[in-house]
Amino acid sequence: MIDAKEAISEKAVLIGIITQQQNEAKSDEYLDELQFLTETAGGVPVKRFVQKMDKPNPKTFLGAGKLDEVKSFIEAKGIGTAIFDDELSPAQLRNIEKILDCKILDRTNLILDIFAQRAQTSSAKTQVELAQSEYLLPRLTRLWTHLDKQKGGIGMRGPGETEIETDRRIIRDKIAVLKKRLKTIDKQMAVQRKNRGKMVRVALVGYTNVGKSTLMNVISKSDVFAENKLFATLDTTVRKVVIKNIPFLMTDTVGFIRKLPTQLVESFKSTLDEVREADLLLHVVDISHPNFEDHISSVNSILDDIKCADKPTLMVFNKIDAYEHETIAEDDLETERTKEHYTLEDWQKTWMNDKDVESIFISALNKENLNDFKDKTYEEVKKIHIQRFPYNDFLYYEYKEEEQ
Repeated sequence: MIDAKEAISEKAVLIGIITQQQNEAKSDEYLDELQFLTETAGGVPVKRFVQKMDKPNPKTFLGAGKLDEVKSFIEAKGIGTAIFDDELSPAQLRNIEKILDCKILDRTNLILDIFAQRAQTSSAKTQVELAQSEYLLPRLTRLWTHLDKQKGGIGMRGPGETEIETDRRIIRDKIAVLKKRLKTIDKQMAVQRKNRGKMVRVALVGYTNVGKSTLMNVISKSDVFAENKLFATLDTTVRKVVIKNIPFLMTDTVGFIRKLPTQLVESFKSTLDEVREADLLLHVVDISHPNFEDHISSVNSILDDIKCADKPTLMVFNKIDAYEHETIAEDDLETERTKEHYTLEDWQKTWMNDKDVESIFISALNKENLNDFKDKTYEEVKKIHIQRFPYNDFLYYEYKEEEQ
């Protein structure tokens, strides 16, 4: 993994591909995100390399000619790191490293490193360490070549054991210990959730860096860490919120991302359980991002994977203060009007106007339309609250709120 201090001035090249499943526009978009990931990790992206091919080379990911081009640039500019936009197999990793003779990272490795930098609590650190260990296990051959073989001798009789086998055993033992520790953490978090009683639970979900923590701070009047970087929040934060006469629990969760490493989905089980056990999801979207619809699809896909796609959901389109669109002159009759020309009003007339999809447009940063947001959230929470509590309890909460 990248050392945080070392990465401060670490120059890197970014490498992606164009395939039948991933056209040039999509490749550029993924590389933009990879650049943001690299900068978040502390690296400095210097140049991008993209190759058009039917499918990745199973041995070296890129073709021989393109790899030579990358190698020449790295040597000429003194670049120390090459970062690939897809997860590399152990064999690809070894082969590429031999050719380029520099540090090779893939998207998964980079995301894991950012998680490692961001983890603050014991729970998050354990979850990240488990994900890193599971990623590392099949890739040990490129990292451990300092001894060829353990020697026999007194107390060491037998067939012996290669150093790589020893290291694999150490990592497997570590994984077993971490999984055991996580089971304990999961039980503790499950008890915490149980102790919260029957209060309605609302979870903020969405792509990374869409403003969930900022919204959490505004609504709950708390001080959850928020920053304009990917994965600023790893640790789940739960706050009690009262809107009008109803109290409920609001949870800020880790942001999702395309190509989210499977190791993270598994190791962050206890964090995702907060989403699974939520009664209402607030799907926060950065509408100022040009590819926000793809972000919505990515989040919905992950929600489907963790069996949460059918939960009541309120779509919260955030960052309206940063939304920009292309304009067409009134006398321009040739330019085709596309989504790039949509105003916020135009978007509200699209699928966002579907009666089955409750939508609200806000700016958490500038506190625009927050009253509308609170009203809609209140109505959704109230539906669940009335079903869960006897009518007298509902009046009790109303009475207590008036007392305050």
